[in-house]
Amino acid sequence: MASQFRNVEAWQKGVALAAEIYRICGGFPRDERFGLVQQMQRAAVSIPSNIAEGRGRATVRDYRNFVFHARGSAYELETQIEIARVLGYLADEAATRLTEKTNEVQRLINGLIRSLEARMSP
Repeated sequence: MASQFRNVEAWQKGVALAAEIYRICGGFPRDERFGLVQQMQRAAVSIPSNIAEGRGRATVRDYRNFVFHARGSAYELETQIEIARVLGYLADEAATRLTEKTNEVQRLINGLIRSLEARMSP
């Protein structure tokens, strides 16, 4: 039986975004391997990972807290994409595309947070 988090669209799009970040970071300078590359990869992986971990928690409140962490990682990734663009590691078009995908994940996460908060209301 598939885990319930796999049906969450924010998780699905987050996994796709993380995979794309891994692919695109392969073109960064080797000396960034332990700097910006590692930070971007960790932030990207953290997004779907926190959604999955939260879904496995016992309460809706716990789930929501992990989704908040996922949202923070998405904002962190957006910032790192911009830094990579400014440093010239990403072309403007690639940075724009990645930012749009990150923003889409952020919107989905915000919707998930609203849904979870509605479930918490008396």
